[in-house]
Amino acid sequence: MADPSSYRPAPGSIPDSPGVYRFSDSAGRVIYVGKAKNLRARLSSYFQDLVNLHPRTQAMVTTAAKVEWTVVRTEVESLQLEYSWIKEFDPRFNVKYRDDKSYPWLAITLDEDYPRVMVGRGQKKKGIRYFGPYSHAWAIRETVDLLLRVFPMRSCSKGVFNRHRQMGRPCLLGYIGKCAAPCTGQVTQEEHRQIVDDFAAFLSGQTATYVRRLEKEMKAAAAELEYERAAKIRDDLAALDKALAKNAVVLGDGTDTDVIALSEDPLEVAVQIFYVRGGRIRGERGWIADKADGTATTGDLVSRFIQQTYAGDSGDAIPREILVPTIPDDVEALTQWLEETRGTRVAIRVPQRGDKKALMETVERNALQTLTMHKTKRASDLTTRNQALEEIQAGLDLAEAPLRMECYDVSNLQGTEVVASMVVFEDGLPRKSEYRRFVIKGVEGQNDVASIAEVLTRRFKRMIEDRADIPEGEDPTAYLVDPETGRAKKFAYTPGLVVVDGGPPQVAAARQALDELGLGDIPICGLAKRLEEVWIPDEEDPVIFSRTSEGLYLLQRLRDEAHRFAITHHRNRRSKSMVESVLDDVPGLGEVRRKTLLRHFGSLKKLRQATIDEVAELPGFGRRTAEAVVLAVNTAATTAESGRAPSVNTATGEILGDDVPAPAEAPNGDPGRTEN
Repeated sequence: MADPSSYRPAPGSIPDSPGVYRFSDSAGRVIYVGKAKNLRARLSSYFQDLVNLHPRTQAMVTTAAKVEWTVVRTEVESLQLEYSWIKEFDPRFNVKYRDDKSYPWLAITLDEDYPRVMVGRGQKKKGIRYFGPYSHAWAIRETVDLLLRVFPMRSCSKGVFNRHRQMGRPCLLGYIGKCAAPCTGQVTQEEHRQIVDDFAAFLSGQTATYVRRLEKEMKAAAAELEYERAAKIRDDLAALDKALAKNAVVLGDGTDTDVIALSEDPLEVAVQIFYVRGGRIRGERGWIADKADGTATTGDLVSRFIQQTYAGDSGDAIPREILVPTIPDDVEALTQWLEETRGTRVAIRVPQRGDKKALMETVERNALQTLTMHKTKRASDLTTRNQALEEIQAGLDLAEAPLRMECYDVSNLQGTEVVASMVVFEDGLPRKSEYRRFVIKGVEGQNDVASIAEVLTRRFKRMIEDRADIPEGEDPTAYLVDPETGRAKKFAYTPGLVVVDGGPPQVAAARQALDELGLGDIPICGLAKRLEEVWIPDEEDPVIFSRTSEGLYLLQRLRDEAHRFAITHHRNRRSKSMVESVLDDVPGLGEVRRKTLLRHFGSLKKLRQATIDEVAELPGFGRRTAEAVVLAVNTAATTAESGRAPSVNTATGEILGDDVPAPAEAPNGDPGRTEN
């Protein structure tokens, strides 16, 4: 491990100009490349006290043995040089987006005398115009098959084309009208190029113009009594309609735009992009990247993604508008670079409302799903799970691998409706039938530390009670199963590791709770979300797992699942209590009919929007009761709006309205039973 002070540049030697810098290790390998508006300010930040640096930045500066820089004149030049160096050196600490699959393209070989349309994968090449990428190759081939009827351009390979040129006879596609047969001279090179241009224009989104032109030609042919030609054009229009139907309109103004969204966690980021041309989604693509640079913000990730995505593109390949979730700090330089590459104006924006905002939300959901599937795939692999458990065992110095892990999290709103969750992973996979929910009873106000202690005390008291009947010296297995149901008793099993969401205070509270129950041999750790540090009892310093550690991934997934489960339980209780408090004073409204209202409308907001007739249609409700219910919820709404401002969760910024879904009625044995 190198000492950063050993290679720190001499005071005053770093210029305050814009430029690009690179860190290299002792073997001369470039491990990180970055750019800065002010090289002196940026590089100086790397040589401060190590404890003030992000753990991943610490790893980078202690791995490096040298830093160099190059001064440039403008930020655009720094963008270009940074990308060139990243591509050349492939630094290990830079964010590198990699495809989560090999996406197929629809390509037109414009560099040939007789351009060809084909489906391919891999990197783009010069002289070829690309459309897409698409999710499935069969979808492209199906679309091309429809469009070749209208735009009969060449689709055969070079060998087939030359063979039929020598034979003087077209292939089957030429006979059935899906190729203009330029190989045999049935169309000239200029005429075939015009067919290709029309095909490309249609794929680019210029559909309305071409459809109107065909409609005019069809009507003209019919007026001149050329019915066969009119019928052919009619069939061509039907083929175009069928091809267009595969891509629904998402932006009514016919905009050409790329929509970029991210979903990230402390270690990885998933990026999804939708290519919209002529208001229709023409393709989509996804990437996954390790967040090797721990200091990178969402804006930095967006900037680096734009650089990587549009490097090497030109002209129409870069749209007029790029929608992003966050404006990067270097947006002016990015915009200038894109405009120089495209040749016309380019705008980078964050959508605020309307169809574009809705489309951004759709892309964000796809990015989240991509990240979730990626993590699930990693977690479901047996070898990976074994490696993760072994790393946790080694990192926490456990006697054996923690085959059963339990994680606890607390959720509340300013000390009200305090609940906790318990999730269970066995052999590295979630065991949802073992999930439990707790309502905190013995803690007043917002006190996560005391709440953790209460939950663990209640959970392990139940374990002690379930084991009390086991005769000494006998195999406990038979006594841990309910003889009536054949299922394991709720809290009968001892976990190999207890994980709490939090740092030293929560870990100390958990340790004390188990010690008081005489269970000091059960291992405990806490996962602090800020820096993903793993804390263990009675230790001043945390355990730092490698950023690529499968063990850390498993602990994160366990913690995130506990947090999700706790938040869901809290929101359900809050929604239910809000509805019930409003309906308390409605005469003749008992528990059964309250549940009916909850099941049908789901939230207080939807109940307020319901009419008297809609409420009266529910089983067990008459007109008079429906009127009383509607009057009660509307009166409560008027009082609430005039008397208080909306509540806000200060931790997340969430506006706590009354449209949170009400809890579903859980059947017996449903995962996540509440322990009162």
